[in-house]
Amino acid sequence: MMKGNTGSSINSNPKMAGAEAAAKAKAGLDSVNMAYVYASCDYDLDAMLAGIADELPGVPVIGNTSFTGVITPEGYISSPDGFVGIMAISDPDMKVGIAAVERTGCPVTAGEEVAKLAMERAGKTTPPDYYYMAAPSGMEEFYVKGITKVIGRVPFYGGSAADNSIEGKWKLYTDKGVFADGVAVAFFYTDKKMTNKFTGAYRETKDVGVITKVVDHRVLAEIDGVPALQKYAEWRGMDVEALKGGTLLSETITSPLGVKDRLGDLVAIRHPMNGNDDLSMNIGNNLAEGTAVIRMEGSVDELIESAGKTLGDLKEKMPAPAGAYHLVHCGGRRAGIGDRIDEVAALLKKEAGDVPFIAEFTFGEYGFEDDGLNTCGGLMLSFTAFEA
Repeated sequence: MMKGNTGSSINSNPKMAGAEAAAKAKAGLDSVNMAYVYASCDYDLDAMLAGIADELPGVPVIGNTSFTGVITPEGYISSPDGFVGIMAISDPDMKVGIAAVERTGCPVTAGEEVAKLAMERAGKTTPPDYYYMAAPSGMEEFYVKGITKVIGRVPFYGGSAADNSIEGKWKLYTDKGVFADGVAVAFFYTDKKMTNKFTGAYRETKDVGVITKVVDHRVLAEIDGVPALQKYAEWRGMDVEALKGGTLLSETITSPLGVKDRLGDLVAIRHPMNGNDDLSMNIGNNLAEGTAVIRMEGSVDELIESAGKTLGDLKEKMPAPAGAYHLVHCGGRRAGIGDRIDEVAALLKKEAGDVPFIAEFTFGEYGFEDDGLNTCGGLMLSFTAFEA
C-alpha cells in the first residue's frame, strides 16, 4: 500500500529545520522510498539536506526552492527566517530512480542524460510509469524533449524552482547536492495509478489573435501583425506605457494569455513577464508563430476558489482512493492572492480530508490533460494524486 506523510519546520537553523521536518514526515511510515522537499531560498540548502539525511539516511530526495512558503495539512508554512516542507512516500512495491544533471550546454542533451541516469538509479532499463521533473524557469520544454527522446511520452508533473523576489536565487537539489541550472527527475515504477489535473482555471475572453512573430521562443513580438504589447493594451483598454517593464507581470496575473492544445482540452497559460520598449513582451513559456493566443481572465476570488475546486476535480478523476496529493501552485497566483493565502490552505485541507498533501509555489508548472502531450505553463495548477 502506498502511504505518504508530511512534515515542516520554520527553524532558523537550516540543519535543524531539515531534521525536524524529516522526523515528522517519516512518523508512522514503515519505510521511506523517497521524499519531496521544498524550502526557502534563504537557507543553507546543503546544511538542510544534511539534517534531512540524519533522519532519513540513504533515502533519495528531490525538490527545489519554493516562493515564500509551502502548504501542508498544518496550514501555510512560512517565515522570514526560512521554511521547509517535506512529503515522504512509502510503498514496498514501488521503485524510484532520482537523478539530476547540471546544464553545461544543450538542454535537450541534459534531458537525455538525466533520463538515462534515473533509469540506472532505479535499476531499470525500461521507461517509468510516470515521472516528476524540477528545473529552473527558462528551458523546461527542452528538458522534456530530451527526456521524451529516451523514454517516449510518459505522463509527468512538477514545477520550476522559485525564489521570493524573482532575483534568480532559486535552486534545485537532490540528496546528491544543490545546483542552480539543470534538471532533476524522479522516475516511478509502480502498478498504482497517478492522476494529474492541469489547469489555469481562468475564463476565456473574446480577445483572440494569431501570433505572427516570436523571437527566441519566449519573446512575443507581434499578434495579428501588431506589436504584442500594443495589442494587449488595446484588449485591456489600458495605456501601453503603463504596461512597460516589470509592471506587466503583476498586471497580467488576473488577465494572462492562453494557448489551446490541438483538441481544445487544455488551455496552457502564458504569463507575460515584462513589457519591452519595442512593444514586445517577454513570456514565461515557449510560443509558436501561426497559433492563436487568447486573453484569459480570473479574479483574485476565483484564483483562491480554484485551488479547492481543482483538488475536488482531481479526486473525481481518480480511479481509486488517493494515498497522497502533490500540489504544484504557481507562485504568481500566490503573489496575486497575497495575504489571503490562508484561505487557499483551508480549502485544500477541506478537500484533502485525511489524505496527506504538500503544495509548493513555483515559477512554472508541468502537467497534461486527457490524451494531450506533456505541457509546461505558468500561472497554473498541476495537482497530482497517487493511488493508495
